Amino acid sequence: MTNEADNANLLDPFETRVLAVLAEKEALTPDNYPMSLNAITNGCNQLSSRDPVMSISEETVADVLQRLMQRKFVNGITQAGARVTKYEHRMRIKWSLEQDKVAVLTVLMLRGLQTAGEIRTRTGRLHDFKSVADVELALQFLIDKYPPLAAKLPLAPGTKEPRYGHLLQGEEALAREETAASYGGSTSTPAQGSRVAQLEAEVAQLRQDFTDLAAQFEQFKKQFE
Repeated sequence: MTNEADNANLLDPFETRVLAVLAEKEALTPDNYPMSLNAITNGCNQLSSRDPVMSISEETVADVLQRLMQRKFVNGITQAGARVTKYEHRMRIKWSLEQDKVAVLTVLMLRGLQTAGEIRTRTGRLHDFKSVADVELALQFLIDKYPPLAAKLPLAPGTKEPRYGHLLQGEEALAREETAASYGGSTSTPAQGSRVAQLEAEVAQLRQDFTDLAAQFEQFKKQFE
């Protein structure tokens, strides 16, 4: 397997998801790009075309965006007269990538380990690959980058095609993902930082649930006043 990038350059699972959502929606919904915080949060928590499915609070996404902007992965744009900041990714500039490579990397970031054939099917509207061979060329470009952005995994028992994964969270994270996929388990093993963010998101959700219940109770009491 390829050498791991310096730890300072690695992303956590939430950072990976936010960045990939920005890249995906740029191609799928260009009229709504750059994206608002609310739209990014919805994209992160989308149930389709996501592995793993996540539930991230808007507060956590805002924190992730700040980290990504500090590291020049994302730009924040405040237009004259606009009430909200909108965000755009800088993957092309950060890694010197053309759209075909952005499309492949984005799908790997959103959906985990995949074969070249699966990637071709799923890139769809992100980039029109004419053949699986074209996907493999884009994958090889990502593998040959320094530091590498993707890796080709050994053939799993009983399979005929190799799978590929991204290296944005490091080689150890990819190895855990490969092991989990082999045993049919979850493909996500969050880093410690993202685990804290996940707990924060759960606390925020519990608070919201409590607020909703309190409001429902107050409404219920009014029936007897």
